[in-house]
Amino acid sequence: MLRQPHTRRSLIRLGALAGVSALAPSLGACVADGLMPGTAALPEKQSALDVMPVLLVATTRKPTAASPRAPYFTSERGRGLSFAEVRLSPPDRSLIGKVSAVVTGDWTIGAVPKVETGAGAADAFAQAALGRDVLIYVHGYRESFESATVSAARLSDGIRFRGVSGLFTWPSAAATFDYGYDRESALWSRDAFEDLLKALASSPSGGRINIVAHSMGTLLTLETLRMLRAEAGEAAMARIGAVVLAAPDIDFDLFANGVRRLGPDVSKITVISSTNDRALELSSTIAGGVVRAGAADRARLEELGVRVADASDYGGGLINHDLFLSNPEVQAVVKRAIARSAGA
Repeated sequence: MLRQPHTRRSLIRLGALAGVSALAPSLGACVADGLMPGTAALPEKQSALDVMPVLLVATTRKPTAASPRAPYFTSERGRGLSFAEVRLSPPDRSLIGKVSAVVTGDWTIGAVPKVETGAGAADAFAQAALGRDVLIYVHGYRESFESATVSAARLSDGIRFRGVSGLFTWPSAAATFDYGYDRESALWSRDAFEDLLKALASSPSGGRINIVAHSMGTLLTLETLRMLRAEAGEAAMARIGAVVLAAPDIDFDLFANGVRRLGPDVSKITVISSTNDRALELSSTIAGGVVRAGAADRARLEELGVRVADASDYGGGLINHDLFLSNPEVQAVVKRAIARSAGA
């Protein structure tokens, strides 16, 4: 919990930095995760999302009154979990398209034809996955439904994921001064996220559940996994594949306690950290100087039993907070984590 009140100046700085994407240059070597050092390149083949651009979305956001019209879901808290199949428009792969994407973006939402809210939403998501491996992205602070959707698509396509692409999006206010609201909304969404994971884990058709969470979304993810292990047991956790926590915006002591509660399942976790992550530095300042897990020294993290990819030396931008979306070498860490879980 934050121990000091937010100042207007600190929130302005945090919001400004959190809203800027880090631009990382091409590297001569990949980010080592402590297990498989060396150069790793992503394969050139298409992702499943590029072939069939449909994203499965589970959300605790309130649907818009005009749903299924943009913006589809608001920043308000909904009544239970909602499920939607989001049809995406992929980026233009031509040279002209790649140049224009620098300015205009890449993936976009084409349509959200149907939204299902209520007790059946989690099962509807599981049924849509059809027993295939799933990659679920959990976003961080100050994200709208649209920006979270685009990030989920960029992640899945960037690592050339061959299974089903998914997103769990919670009601972030997507505003600079609402860090507190976002944190409470993330924690408020734990039960719904657990319901989703339970539905996927109990699906008789199989499929491994891989999770990539970013920033504040890592707090939601870690807390939910603790609940899942305590309430659903080892059978449910056996269906969880890789858990990648990118730039976790969590008090280090809170993070350590949560990881220890996972017991042997801690081996599933890979942390992408950076000691020069400016967004986490400001978050630490607002929290009274408490070190965030994503900015902790590699040795402290490894003592907890998690795998660590220290990206401190690989960011070429101002913020270095979302390298897993912009840097191919950091994306390769995510891909390796998923490959390891498949072979476990």
